[in-house]
Amino acid sequence: MKRNALATSLSRALFCVAMLPAGFASAQQVAPAGGNATDLSATDPKNLDTVVVQGEITYRNRTEDTAPVLRYDLEYFQRFEPATVGDMLKRVPGVAFVGSDIMEFDGAMMRGMAAGYTQVLVNGKKVPGAGDDRSFWVDRIPAEMVDHVEIIRSNSANRSGDAMAGTINIVLRDAYVFDGSYLRIGATRWFDGEVNPTFGAVTSGDFLGGRILAGLNVQDRYRAKLKRSDRYADPSLDELLSFEDQEEVKDGRDYSANLSWTADVGETGRFGIDGFYVKTDRDITEVSREVEYDDGDVIEADVPGSSPVEQVNWGIGAEYRFDMAGGTTSFDLDHARFEDSSTESEEEYKYVNGEWDEAEGESQSVDAIDKETGFTLAHKRPLGGAELELGVDWRSKKRDITYTNFEWEADNEGDPVVYELDGSIGSLIEETRVDPYVMVSGKQGAFAWEAGLRYETTKSDIRYSEDGDVEGFASRDYNHLLPSLHLKSDLDEATRFNFSLAKSVKRPNFNELVPALLDGEYGDNDYIGNPLLEPERANGLDLGFERRLGKSGVIGVNFFYRDVKDLIELVNTGEWSEDAQDNYEDDLEEFLDENPDASEEDFEFEPESYVFTSANVGDGNVYGVEFDLSTPLTALGLPDTGVFLNYSWLDSKVEDFIGSRRFNDQARSVYNVGFIHDMPALQASFGATYRKQGEAFSRIVAEEVTVRYGADLEAFVEKRFGETLSLRLSASNLLDASKDEFIGKFDNQADQVDRDFDEYELETEEAGPSYQVVLRWAF
Repeated sequence: MKRNALATSLSRALFCVAMLPAGFASAQQVAPAGGNATDLSATDPKNLDTVVVQGEITYRNRTEDTAPVLRYDLEYFQRFEPATVGDMLKRVPGVAFVGSDIMEFDGAMMRGMAAGYTQVLVNGKKVPGAGDDRSFWVDRIPAEMVDHVEIIRSNSANRSGDAMAGTINIVLRDAYVFDGSYLRIGATRWFDGEVNPTFGAVTSGDFLGGRILAGLNVQDRYRAKLKRSDRYADPSLDELLSFEDQEEVKDGRDYSANLSWTADVGETGRFGIDGFYVKTDRDITEVSREVEYDDGDVIEADVPGSSPVEQVNWGIGAEYRFDMAGGTTSFDLDHARFEDSSTESEEEYKYVNGEWDEAEGESQSVDAIDKETGFTLAHKRPLGGAELELGVDWRSKKRDITYTNFEWEADNEGDPVVYELDGSIGSLIEETRVDPYVMVSGKQGAFAWEAGLRYETTKSDIRYSEDGDVEGFASRDYNHLLPSLHLKSDLDEATRFNFSLAKSVKRPNFNELVPALLDGEYGDNDYIGNPLLEPERANGLDLGFERRLGKSGVIGVNFFYRDVKDLIELVNTGEWSEDAQDNYEDDLEEFLDENPDASEEDFEFEPESYVFTSANVGDGNVYGVEFDLSTPLTALGLPDTGVFLNYSWLDSKVEDFIGSRRFNDQARSVYNVGFIHDMPALQASFGATYRKQGEAFSRIVAEEVTVRYGADLEAFVEKRFGETLSLRLSASNLLDASKDEFIGKFDNQADQVDRDFDEYELETEEAGPSYQVVLRWAF
């Protein structure tokens, strides 16, 4: 009640200030903030044929924001024909994709921190996603829907503060930015000979007293890869325990659409509505053959697996802005949903020395609905020589997910596969947030500044059930005051410095909050969530330099630092797992049978598995340097050649149960280098880009993983026909890069400290090159 009262009082106070009479401030009109799909401040729409036929090379935009923001229009990426936002983001500074399969880019990791530390917005609004870590898979949004992408390196008071690593704002095309229509038709050929079509269409124009834009995209999504795993007794690789060969195919289709309509209302008002819809239908099939060596026996197993996936993301938003009380008032309402109905099954047919031994299978279905509804009231007005912005964000989130397990075991060789129910675990997490904020910004000569306070309040209710029966309930409240300060100084028209300080938070992952016991979640170790977790908090610093090079080029360097408190990591509760308890009872019975004069007190037992949980374990820090360059080579007499380079050096430090390490899965570095050469006389161009991601390491209780990715080389050749038609051939993964993992496994934490390995695995996967041809026609 205290939290709600404080938030309500602050909200009322801000609203009263917003309603002050116009005479309190000058009558100067305040320009609304950008960054939304429905750009209510836009005036002259851009012709869509410039998207189809690019007469000039497009470079990174230099924004006028006081906060550190990098902006990349779709045209910056488009000549390489990215299929998704993930394909776009792999070319921007400081974004890594550790954990993604080869040639896939789903969980974006700014500053190399895990995907849950990066806030992903669509049209400036929060959207739910598939990840338990609150992340949003950026490969779910087709590139054709995007107007531009913003990389926001530090928090401001008028955005949600759960962006410890930074924010990626995916801004979709809207009616007031584009005019015209175009078609996109193409096909992709994969290394195994599979060919997949793609189709897109966008149209925009006047409609019902305003302007409308509608887009439709259908693309087949296919990925085949080969995987090899070799498992040894320890890192010396002297004793091979087993190996596995696997073929995996992901074959499906994505359907997507977006719509935007905007109209002027009265003399100063403007109303806009926008929405998007993405549906993924995909079948994942795996065929594995495993061979294990055990005390002279050769154990062979055929392991087929299948995973039909059906996921839907959609969102809708409405915004109304109008002049009032000497400033501009805006109302924003949005709703977004993520729905997942997927199944994962795996069977194993085992043979010992060529003779049938056993057959079994496991299957798990997921039924999830994650939805968010938000409302924002904001008011901007002049305040002396500055600008005052006041606002209140209200947001309600509801995540309902059920995992249903099935199992099958054969009595005889050739028995039919008939799965039987093996229980279900469900959870319902509801969060309600009321976040008032105030922000003051101004500019005087070459100096600009922005300072703000955001008070975030979160009420969280958690329910979980097993086999349909409610087993428990927990409630948790979080309150955080998040200050932010941004300074910008223009030394001259070409050179500027940025300085930012901001406090941010990261709320616990959903699965970390649910106090349900999960059997065998980490090997033989069980896991139970902890609803009493505190959010992680960070004080952040960004210091940047940027300089314009000629008319179009820009060079920048940025240093960042995050001091993270209350880190959440996996810990051992010391309680025995269910598997250990079963082993204890079996071994005790055997001991008493063999020793009839002994008692249970005489029995010695060392469990090899425990119950893990998540806990706030301490502090850490993350830091690094980000460099980016995009410029034509005009100074070298090559105005039709553009070069692109970015490099990020990333590091961090945290103390765990063994010692010091970097944040889990943080790549040491990530860099891109490329060029585009235009031949105006031939109406043609070509280019290439090379990307390399550094090594990443992860250590949790009983497991350590090192991940390395090979280099990715892409190229394109383009021919334009007049001003409305272009034909483009692009190629990806020309170096046939691999993803290589080195996995150390231990029975328990004590063995891990003593370096007593249970198994050491080398795993590699490859997916081969792909080639794409695309025809674009504007009309």
